[in-house]
Amino acid sequence: MPLFTGHDLTCVRGERRVFAGLAFALDPGRALVLTGANGSGKTSLMRLMAGLGRPAEGEIRWDGENIADDPESHNARLQFVGHGDTVKPALTARENVAFWTALRGDGDPDAGLAAFALAPLAEVPGRFLSAGQRRRVNLARLAAARADLWLLDEPATALDSDSVACLQRAIARHRAAGGMVVLSTHGGLDVPDAAFLDLSAGARAAA
Repeated sequence: MPLFTGHDLTCVRGERRVFAGLAFALDPGRALVLTGANGSGKTSLMRLMAGLGRPAEGEIRWDGENIADDPESHNARLQFVGHGDTVKPALTARENVAFWTALRGDGDPDAGLAAFALAPLAEVPGRFLSAGQRRRVNLARLAAARADLWLLDEPATALDSDSVACLQRAIARHRAAGGMVVLSTHGGLDVPDAAFLDLSAGARAAA
């Protein structure tokens, strides 16, 4: 049985049904890429995967257990990087990564900075960083602290080609160590041997 699964998932926002009947399954070392137009439900599905809400119908399970039954334990096993900018302007790049690492209780901020070519900017306050540099700081937490599951919402936004390459290497290392990745994208990322779920095409299961 796959470790991380979703079955017959329905998401409703207000009066609108965002999607219905979705299913996915992920084993260690695997990746799932969510595609689709804006508003098709990529972020909504990822938030459900993170345990930040309950599906209107269906269940998401980790090792056979419904994540909604123990959201705190589920949160401890994942890293969720949304598409928003969470860099604190008064903190340096290193302090920003250390802040997120401390929330997980362990990790190495410098390893995270190095993975995204941020070591030369470690002492620069967030308010002086470019949009692409701030995005790399947001992503650096992934390499700074171990988590079984990465949920990445449009992670390549504002990244240049060198930074995309850093991200792809980080994803490859994570998967090689047995980690799982779910990411949404409009393109520009190479994720070998990934399964795809196109929400705008009416897909119901990852392929």
